[in-house]
Amino acid sequence: MGRAEWKAARRVIKSGWLTTGPEALAFEKAFAGFLHDSDPPGKEKIKTLSLNSATAGLHLALEAVGIGSGDLVAVPSMTFTATAEIVRYLGGNPVFIDSDESTGNMNPDALEKAVITADIAGKKIKAVIPVHLAGYPCDINAIRNALGNTDAAIVEDAAHAFPSRTGEGMAGTLGDIGVFSFYATKTITSGEGGMVATRNKKYFERMELMRLHGIDRVVWNRYAADSDVKSWEYDVTAPGFKYNMPDLSAAIGNVQLKKADYLLEQRQKLAERYSSALGGISNLELPRNTRGHAWHLYIIHTTGSEVRNHLAGKLDREGIGSSVHFIPLHRMTYWKTEYNLEASDFPVADNLFQRSLSLPLWPGLRWKEQKRIIGAIRETLGEKIHG
Repeated sequence: MGRAEWKAARRVIKSGWLTTGPEALAFEKAFAGFLHDSDPPGKEKIKTLSLNSATAGLHLALEAVGIGSGDLVAVPSMTFTATAEIVRYLGGNPVFIDSDESTGNMNPDALEKAVITADIAGKKIKAVIPVHLAGYPCDINAIRNALGNTDAAIVEDAAHAFPSRTGEGMAGTLGDIGVFSFYATKTITSGEGGMVATRNKKYFERMELMRLHGIDRVVWNRYAADSDVKSWEYDVTAPGFKYNMPDLSAAIGNVQLKKADYLLEQRQKLAERYSSALGGISNLELPRNTRGHAWHLYIIHTTGSEVRNHLAGKLDREGIGSSVHFIPLHRMTYWKTEYNLEASDFPVADNLFQRSLSLPLWPGLRWKEQKRIIGAIRETLGEKIHG
C-alpha cells in the first residue's frame, strides 16, 4: 500500500458515492482486460464481476452452474473451509479428494476414482473446485480428463493464484468460472474483496443478477442521471444475495492491479532467494514446481510434524511469523463427523499437512530480514550458516 491507494480512497470519499458504482465498474473492466491479455489468440472475451469476497464468488459460481440439494461437488481436502462450505450453502455435498504429492493440488487420479465411485452408486459429480494451492496452477486439462464424459462444471478456486500465467492463459480463466480473492494477504488487495470471471454468458448473467438481491437493475444505473427509468423503479426476479463490492474497495483494488506484475516480481525474487539459500539442507523439501507460480505462499516441508513444530517454535521465539496451509478439512470437526472422514482416506494430504510450514513472503520483505529467517531455519535444522 502506498500514496496512490490513499489518494484513490480519498477520491471516493470526496465523491460522496461509497457503494458499488463507477469505481467498481472500472475495476471489473480493468481486471477483465488484464486476464484477457494473457489469453492465446482467438479466445472469447472474459466477463468479470467484483464482489465482497472470494467466498461469495464461489457461492455465486456454484449457484450459477445449478448446484442444489443433494448434488455432489468434488473439492480437495487440502484447502481452506470456504471451498467446501459453499457447497453446503446450496444443500449439496462435497466429495473430498486427496492431494498430488509434488504440488499439494487436487490429484486428478483421485478425482477420476471419485467420479467412477459416484457413477457406480448411481450419482454424478456435478461440479469440481480445483484449488491453485499457494499460487501454483492446477493442471486443468488433467482435471477435465479425470471428469471423463460427465458434464461437470469446473469452478477454479484461484484465491491464491493471481496473477499466475500458464501456457493456456491465466489461472482462473481455464475452467467454466474462476474466482479470485483480494483479501489483505493476497498478491493484490482491496482490503476485502473478490472477483468472478467467466466466458459463459449464461453463467455471467445469473451471477450478475444474484450478486445483489436478485434485483434487475444495479444501484448505480438506477441513480444514473441519464436513465430514462425512474430511480425507484426496479423488480426482484430471484432471491439473491448481498455480495457487491463497494467503490471504496474497488478504487484501492484498481490501483493495486496496476502494480500486479511488479508485486509478482518481488514475490518471485523472494522465493528464488529462499530456494537458493535453503536448497542445500538435506532434511528439507522446497517447492518442486514453480512454472507459473504466483507465490502467494512459500511452503517448505520437513521430515515430520515433530521437526516442523520445533522449527515453527524456534521461528516464533525469534519474532518470525510462520503458518501452516492448510489443516486438511478431513481433520476439521464438522467435515470429519458429517462425512465420516478418516486421515487414512487422504494419505498424501495428511502427510503434507504434518510436514508443511509457510514462511514469511510479501513484497516489502527486506533482504536483511529474509537473511535472518534463513539463518534461523538453517541453525534450527542443524545446518551451517553461510554468507
